[in-house]
Amino acid sequence: MIAKLANEIFFWAAWIIIPLLLEIVPAIGNFVILLMKRIRTSDEIDVDFLPNITLMIPVYNSGGTLYRCIESIHRSTYPDHLVEIMLVDNGSKDDSFAVFQKAQMDFPTLPMWWMNSKQGKSKALNKAIFNSNGKYIINIDSDGVLHEKALMNIVRRFETCSDVDCMTGVILIEPALIEQTKGFFLKQFRKLEFMEYAQAFLAGRNFESQFNSIYTLSGAFSSFRKSVLLKTFLYNTNTICEDTHLTFQVRSILGKKVHLCNDAVFMVDPIESVNKFYTQRQRWQIGELEVAHMFLKEKLHNPISGYFNNFVIRLLMTDHTFAFPRMIWYFVLIALGCMNYSFHNIAVACILIYLLYVFSSFLYYLNIISFLRVFPDLRRYYARKLLYVAVMPIFNLFAFFVRFAGIINSIRRKSSWKTLTFTEESRMVEETVKGDFSPVLGVRRLLLKILEKQEKKEEQNVKAV
Repeated sequence: MIAKLANEIFFWAAWIIIPLLLEIVPAIGNFVILLMKRIRTSDEIDVDFLPNITLMIPVYNSGGTLYRCIESIHRSTYPDHLVEIMLVDNGSKDDSFAVFQKAQMDFPTLPMWWMNSKQGKSKALNKAIFNSNGKYIINIDSDGVLHEKALMNIVRRFETCSDVDCMTGVILIEPALIEQTKGFFLKQFRKLEFMEYAQAFLAGRNFESQFNSIYTLSGAFSSFRKSVLLKTFLYNTNTICEDTHLTFQVRSILGKKVHLCNDAVFMVDPIESVNKFYTQRQRWQIGELEVAHMFLKEKLHNPISGYFNNFVIRLLMTDHTFAFPRMIWYFVLIALGCMNYSFHNIAVACILIYLLYVFSSFLYYLNIISFLRVFPDLRRYYARKLLYVAVMPIFNLFAFFVRFAGIINSIRRKSSWKTLTFTEESRMVEETVKGDFSPVLGVRRLLLKILEKQEKKEEQNVKAV
């Protein structure tokens, strides 16, 4: 009886401890902290003086999205004559320049400049920084649109908070483009991506901002005091995650805090396909590890002591080192049936774990509803996605395995903007397996030929008799 009870305790402890410690407990902690932050948050104070600002937009074959991006700046509540737009082209081969010319004609009150730079995105951005005139520099991608109050809220935060030197904005998927998606599967995938972005920025980065532990000032939407930005080495050209590298410079070299402006929203296009999702997340993962190695090479030799006093080392250990046992843990289920555990217990454990993950997603859902209070349309759209909370653990699990593939690829490949898609890697795995097992298959074919010859001889002997 005691042995059976001990066996049951061991079973449930082993299966619940990992999601409990790595997912559920942090989710509950995040929920409480963000709830307190939301209660303490007051309306921003209006400012009497609005300074000149510079918007940097890197352009590369952006003809299909650039006009909407510039139009969103024109429609913002920030006065046109105080905005300077620096469009830095990195060798586009489409009609991006023609789109720029049309925008100049349609929005004559909006100062904008076109600069050519065929030396990569980082050098293009650095060129724009040196030629900028604004007090604040805001970087946005060309494939998204600003919420009408985003620029005003960014500047208001800078002007009223002297200790804020850099911020990342909230990046969400544009709902209208999600609803226009053709194809049931892709549309559902994009809705889950929308939920994930909201979870990452309005819950995850809100929490991280409280403890100055934002890992990346997102290149899609970030802002700086120019005086602080010029004290850095600017965007690094030796990494695929130049935005993460700049974030580390601001925090580690200048000793500045990295903030989130949770009422400044930039909406980007939904992902084109699962293959694009696969390459995007792998690139982020590889770049994350690459930059961490650049700044923490010495500290990573003694990760145990760094775990308690450096959030980056703590994140790397939780998010990467523990990724291997987590992956193994997921697949151990297959072996449990051979270890005298009943299939009933295994099924109950899986359901219980899944419900815990759903509960975690629901807590994030409540936080996000609260932070979207100032954006009624986005709030209504997000609130109607309650049922997707039940599916988010599956989406997050898929994203985890994509990131895990990025960890593996970071070991065996040099970082590059061009990464293999899921289809390409699957084809490579298939070819590798065929190559590795070709000797075995050859032996199999040889044995089959021998058996066929033997059978023919036996048939001939039977006929002869």
